Amino acid sequence: MQWPRLICDKRFGLEDYHDPRRSAVRTDFRRDYDRLVFSSPFRRLQNKTQVFPLPGSIFVHNRLTHSMEVACVGKSMADEIAIGLRERYAGEDWVDAFNHIGDIVAAACLAHDLGNPPFGHSGEKAIATFFSEGDGRSLQPMLSEAEWTDLTHFEGNANAFRVLTHQFKGRRRGGFAMTYSTLASIVKYPYESRLAGKKGKFGFFTSEADDFDKVASELGLISRPGPAGERRYCRHPLVYIVEAADDICYEVMDIEDAHKLRILPTREVIDAFLGYFPEDRRRHMEEIMAGVADPNEKIAYLRSCVVGILVQRCAEAFMANESAIMRGETKGCLLDHIPQLERDGYARCNEISWSRIYCSGDVVDIELAGNRIITFLLEKLTHAVLHPELNYSRLLLAKFPDQYDVAAPTLFGRIQAVLDHLSAMTDVYALDLYRKLNGIQLRIEN
Repeated sequence: MQWPRLICDKRFGLEDYHDPRRSAVRTDFRRDYDRLVFSSPFRRLQNKTQVFPLPGSIFVHNRLTHSMEVACVGKSMADEIAIGLRERYAGEDWVDAFNHIGDIVAAACLAHDLGNPPFGHSGEKAIATFFSEGDGRSLQPMLSEAEWTDLTHFEGNANAFRVLTHQFKGRRRGGFAMTYSTLASIVKYPYESRLAGKKGKFGFFTSEADDFDKVASELGLISRPGPAGERRYCRHPLVYIVEAADDICYEVMDIEDAHKLRILPTREVIDAFLGYFPEDRRRHMEEIMAGVADPNEKIAYLRSCVVGILVQRCAEAFMANESAIMRGETKGCLLDHIPQLERDGYARCNEISWSRIYCSGDVVDIELAGNRIITFLLEKLTHAVLHPELNYSRLLLAKFPDQYDVAAPTLFGRIQAVLDHLSAMTDVYALDLYRKLNGIQLRIEN
């Protein structure tokens, strides 16, 4: 792959208006970032679960705060990498293109969770298992193999690409009309659902496969088709930066949140965070913490140190592996290529997260409740689009926003309208709709 093609400010859906000679103080990549900040799907992330239930007296991360922090970390990492790339390619006449990668990565980081349904990753699982294990199984004979695997492996990353590119009813062509580079930088798994494997990860639905082909072709992403012509591409190089920023933030911030909620004791978190550093640095950090009485402030200080060292090490890993990344030959993520000390520190934090946090009572409770709510809503909404002639269906379909095509000409299109509506819901809205459809919450004025 070649950097001059990979950094492209052509806008999806607005290709006819592209003028490469146009210059402006606010670049198209910066416009991507601003466009996302002011969008409704981004604002709705404030009421979507990250890991822990939405906050009461103790504020923990939601999808919005997580995405903003990922954007900060991603931009810092990308800016550091840009310095190295400008030095490495100093003789090229296109070297100034590297000035833009910080804005591209920041925008992609803001957008990376736009397709996630309510109730965190458990929401994705609930949608997928409705079709693979629940009432949705009856629809399999009426769908193609590719459509069926899209549903049974429902993936927030693929849904984010749809949110950004699909022309919903009444909306403009090209969806958000993002730049090609920003769109490619959010797709962590650039292949179709039939290649998802055991992890169930993929990058675009059947309905957006041609759109991704168009983006990949323009940017020169390496194509490596699977059996029977299945679509598979190598990642855009900036995906590695977005992925690393996301991994750093959720791992470190989940532990900080767990400490605030008293799921993890202070000393355990201190020891886990100090494990990223050599002995002399640990002694210095202990001395600084000795002058701080508030345990939360101690953890916040250590968290900033951990994020800082991981950003530095991931930037170094990107530069060390850039040639392999550009050939599409890199295995794993950037965190797999950092030095052993920091890699061991990350592994210890990951083990704590899985053994102490993700199985904690509050987290399991939200997964159970979310699964029940999403499954119920899928049952009702899917039945409504399958049988629109029924009176109850007409009432329920009237609650769909106009942009979702509940009368699409294909069954898959109508099911996607349901998933578009459901995945756009906040936790609060989904719970409210669940209560109303069950007759639990109903206000009747005299």
